[in-house]
Amino acid sequence: MLEILHFEIRLPIKTKQMNISSKPNFLSKNHHLLISFLALVPTGIIYGTKSLVTEVFDIQVNTIDLSNILRAIMFLYLAVCLVLFLGMWKSKYWIRATQLNVIFMLSLAIGRVLSIILDGAPTQALVVAMVVEFILGLLSIYQLRRIQRN
Repeated sequence: MLEILHFEIRLPIKTKQMNISSKPNFLSKNHHLLISFLALVPTGIIYGTKSLVTEVFDIQVNTIDLSNILRAIMFLYLAVCLVLFLGMWKSKYWIRATQLNVIFMLSLAIGRVLSIILDGAPTQALVVAMVVEFILGLLSIYQLRRIQRN
């Protein structure tokens, strides 16, 4: 008797799966901008509001010049926030917003390090701010490199 051999060949069927890293969702792409935005808005408002800067940082704003400097700093922070916001919502601004975040956060952190060297240790809140600024600056560098690889 003739036996019929039965061979079964299973070919893998390739299905196209969505790679999350190729199209990152909003938070995975923008978390560095969002955290910076959420930190900088209240900080800028505190710097520009005489009663808040006095209460939060125990800084006495006794001259018009100091008030002018603090309000200029407030609007610098808010302008940076505007760019970060645009970068989160419009992809064509994402790279520039992230680059600005790198420069801004690392500049703040390095300025605080210089102040610690020259002036001594500040309050614990400002040391924490320095650490967070370093983290956000480095995280922004990481995000730029991650997006450029994909």
